[in-house]
Amino acid sequence: MHRIFGLLVLLVGVPLVAEAKTVRIATFNVSMEASNYLPKGVTPTGQELFENLQSGENQQIKNIAEIIQRVRPDIILLNEFDYTSDDDKGVKAFINHYLAVSQLGTKSIDYPYYYTAPVNTGVPSGVDLNHNGTSTDNGGDTFAFGLYPGQYGMVLLSRYPIESEQARTFQQFLWKDMPNGLLNSVKTEEGADWYSPQAKAIFRLSSKSHWDVPISIDGKLVHVLASHPTPPVFDGPENRNGKRNHDEIRFWTDYISGGKTADYIYDDKQQKGGLNKDHFVVLGDLNASAEEGDGHKDGIGSLLKNSKVNSHNVPTSAGGAVHSPENALGASHTAFWRMRADYVLPSKTLGEVSASGVFWPTPEEDSYRLIKNRQASSDHRLVWADVDISN
Repeated sequence: MHRIFGLLVLLVGVPLVAEAKTVRIATFNVSMEASNYLPKGVTPTGQELFENLQSGENQQIKNIAEIIQRVRPDIILLNEFDYTSDDDKGVKAFINHYLAVSQLGTKSIDYPYYYTAPVNTGVPSGVDLNHNGTSTDNGGDTFAFGLYPGQYGMVLLSRYPIESEQARTFQQFLWKDMPNGLLNSVKTEEGADWYSPQAKAIFRLSSKSHWDVPISIDGKLVHVLASHPTPPVFDGPENRNGKRNHDEIRFWTDYISGGKTADYIYDDKQQKGGLNKDHFVVLGDLNASAEEGDGHKDGIGSLLKNSKVNSHNVPTSAGGAVHSPENALGASHTAFWRMRADYVLPSKTLGEVSASGVFWPTPEEDSYRLIKNRQASSDHRLVWADVDISN
């Protein structure tokens, strides 16, 4: 009896270890925008994706769905998924007609929660942004390149409840309002400002949008920070896209730093300030690498080095290594064009990253058919990380 009592006394003093829930979080640039479903050179109307979503029979979309079914993320951001305000035509059609249907025997997957919102692509600015003498150039004079509003949009899918009422969007945040931003360094070859005073007064920072979407995982709010910065190319010596990409990524670095660093930030409801909570994950095709490519390395580099970000676990794949055998970084590439561009970056306090990867099969694998070329699915690969979130 004395021994049992002594054991109980010892156990009372032992702190209980909180159980962790492993949550798989992913990002995937799915190339599901209207021009993807047309012959090269044909101008899209913006309805092509939605027509293919209704049919349930488009092979590229079926392959995208199979990849997601194989990896089975609990939370996934889809980049380049055209935006529509009619969810029945867009995200719900994808869920119901593709993800909820077994693809070649792969187990179907359901996402009861989703989030989507407008983006800046294809939205007319009303000013001459590309220096061609007009202010109505379709694509060139829009807030970001797009042939119709909503092209290259974003969708967030989740198995856990999304607190949509608490979501913050930054679609309309003006680039000029970022302190020490690179807007004023965008110059013509003669040294003049590329953007006119009229352009600077209305030009938005985000090429699509920046979202802070809270998801409730067993009572813990995890802030999904989603974006898709512009590629740092397709411009000229003024490097307007490269500098915009840098500042779009810098936005998240400032946002998660919180405090005075983020005082300048305001959302689309005019709520000011950054994220003063430490449970977050940065998701998206950031179109930048700290080691390769044409972008500003310090934009993505500063985010990866931020003291709150867990960037040590770099997702890799055998297929990426095979695709670029002469490149020591090949295994970490997330795009067919040989660069790490897509990121799942959880905060250090969110939990340990127990596993991660890039869905990139080798040519010997049967699933290679899903990524064998641009037409099969996308020029990007799905990137995932398992985060052990403690209760």
